[in-house]
Amino acid sequence: MGKLVIVGTVAFDAIETPFGKTDKILGGAGTFIGLAASNFNIDSAVVSVVGGDFPQEYLSLMSNKNIDVSGVEIIEDGKTFFWSGRYHNDMNSRDTLVTELNVLENFEPKVPENYRDAEVVMLGNLHPSTQMSVLNQMTEKPKLVILDTMNFWMDCALDELHNTIKHVDVITINDEEARQLTGEYSLVVAARKIHDMGPEYVVIKKGEHGALLFHDDNAFYAPALPLEEVFDPTGAGDTFAGGFAGYLAKTKDYSFDNMKKAVIYGSTLASFCVEKFGTQRIENLSTTEIYKRLDQFKSLTQFEIELN
Repeated sequence: MGKLVIVGTVAFDAIETPFGKTDKILGGAGTFIGLAASNFNIDSAVVSVVGGDFPQEYLSLMSNKNIDVSGVEIIEDGKTFFWSGRYHNDMNSRDTLVTELNVLENFEPKVPENYRDAEVVMLGNLHPSTQMSVLNQMTEKPKLVILDTMNFWMDCALDELHNTIKHVDVITINDEEARQLTGEYSLVVAARKIHDMGPEYVVIKKGEHGALLFHDDNAFYAPALPLEEVFDPTGAGDTFAGGFAGYLAKTKDYSFDNMKKAVIYGSTLASFCVEKFGTQRIENLSTTEIYKRLDQFKSLTQFEIELN
């Protein structure tokens, strides 16, 4: 059974979209990644921190999905990280209303002893130095290190980000972040520049327009599945990363051809995530539902053509 370590926020979100709004609900990159990866029958652990206000039922939800939560530190007299945002009508842009770091401000991740030999490490969106501290705790060099980051760290911790990027195999960022990181408008040129920074594989997410995978001179494009309703995009990128990492941890095949399949799995799971608020839709996915949607992806992207 593949072993996967996930490092990222376990948090509260409050979300407002054109379709409604929520009070505080379960969120956080580590949560979405963990729930998505749990669909692959692997041995996974989430490393994070929460406050004494975090409900036990949320930790039980993850435990019941066979996610090890022993690496989730509980600071009883602290408050859990909280983010609130409002999405615009196009659902592609949003305004951050509230960000309360709380216990995350002094977070020092501690990887459980029995996961320090994990084959795959998924570094969710955190300060690059925090991400690096996780790699320094591994007793064996992971077969695959995947890193997610964002423009905020490019603005305030660029040197640390460059240092951490040197040590990863795959980076997942969106198109805007790829352009900011490299100063290049062309995503092909941007991917080549990021590859030169260290990662062997570059995944550039384009939201409702799918995702691109680059490796040397090879490229692969996976569209996003056209959906009747997009209810809440929060966590879709992290769900993509969880599906991507979970599939690779299960198959233990890190070739370009298998990475392409991992991108499709990630896109498939992300398509479920956006159908309800927060984690509601991905909490109880069935294998049948996943395979049915994979078949939809296959029908969407495969065709035969005669070249005369």
